[in-house]
Parts: sequence; C-alpha cells; structure tokens
Amino acid sequence: MGNGAQPTFRIPLILLALADFGLLAARLWPLENIANMPGGSTTAMDPTITLAAYIGLSFWISNTSSTQARKSLFTAALLGLIGGLLLAAQVSLATRPAPEAGSGSQPFALQLGLIAAAAIVCGIAAQRAARAGLSLGFSVVCAGWCAMVSCLIATATILGEASFSMAPPQSSDPWKQYEGLAIGSPSAQALVHSLDTVAGFLLIGPIIGSIAGVIFAQFSATKKG
Repeated sequence: MGNGAQPTFRIPLILLALADFGLLAARLWPLENIANMPGGSTTAMDPTITLAAYIGLSFWISNTSSTQARKSLFTAALLGLIGGLLLAAQVSLATRPAPEAGSGSQPFALQLGLIAAAAIVCGIAAQRAARAGLSLGFSVVCAGWCAMVSCLIATATILGEASFSMAPPQSSDPWKQYEGLAIGSPSAQALVHSLDTVAGFLLIGPIIGSIAGVIFAQFSATKKG
C-alpha cells in the first residue's frame, strides 16, 4: 500500500480491473478471431489497453506518503462504489428492450440523470479533498480516481450482461439499424456494441469525472475565500 498507514483502495481497484480483464477475455474467446471481428483488432484492443492503463495509473496515483492524501483517495474510491452502482443501473436501463411508441423518453432521461449523478459523486470526491486542504490538482486526481472505480464497475456490468445476452440493444434509429446490418450477425453486433461501450466508459468516464472535480473543487475554494 505504500509508505503511509492509510489504504488508498489500490489493491481492490487492481483486482477489479483484473476481473474485468477476465470478463473481456471470456467475451472475446476464441482470441484468434479478434483480427477477423468487425472493426478489426482495434475494437478489442481499445478496452484491453485502457484496462492495462488503469492498473498502471493505480500504482502512480496511490504512490503518496501523505496521510491526508491517502485518506482522500480512499474516500474517493468509496464514493466511486456509489458512482459505479449508478452507472450499473444506467447500463441495465440501456440494455432493456426499447419502449413502445408513445411511452415518452423517460428511460433515456433517467439514464442521463444516472450518468449526471455519477459525475456529481466524482465532484463530491474532489470537493472533500479540497476541503481537507489538498491542492486543486490533487483534488481533481481524487475525482478521476473516483471515476475510475465507477467505470470499472460499469465495465463489469456491461461485459457480464453481454455474456448472458447475445442480442444487440434495440434501437429505432434507422442509421444504427443499417450499421448493425453492416456489422453482421446479432452476436457480432452485440459484441461490437459491448466493446465500444466499455471503451467509451473507460476513456471518457475519468475525463467527465475530472471536469466535475474541477468545478466542485473550485466552488469549495471559492467558499473558503
């Protein structure tokens, strides 16, 4: 855990990333077919490389001897569990059958609300770090750390649900329907969709979390001033 006495959630985060690796490998099996899948090997390599980067970042971010910094990282990780549950709920809603015509856009609005709530949780992680006297930069790092935990949980949810359902998510968008036909079989469509969604969460999630962290940490600093 480093030199400090306080944990930073590094080992559980690494174990979670490794679990996602296992789910990803199961989703891609047999591995020799990766090069022949729609989109080529890039579709499979993007989430794989990003998960490896998460493990490397977990060592770098948590390598601090400051007790207060380690406490803030641990708190951010715990908040990340809450954000992860929110994103898992959003994923579950997104994989439900498309609503019937005339039922309104409530499910989509609810999905946006869950994503926004997860971003707010990341902002709260940064705000708590700022109130603890840490710098703006490290407060934003705490927000990113929180987002990483949340996105790893979302990734596990996506890959887990995709393993039980080989059908692609339904869509009323004509372009998406055409794109799906171009990809091939329903199982291939579902595979590409799940991999693209995982890559999106892993790459964009920490960016959104960090932006929320900047806003919340700045707001906290303004209140102090």
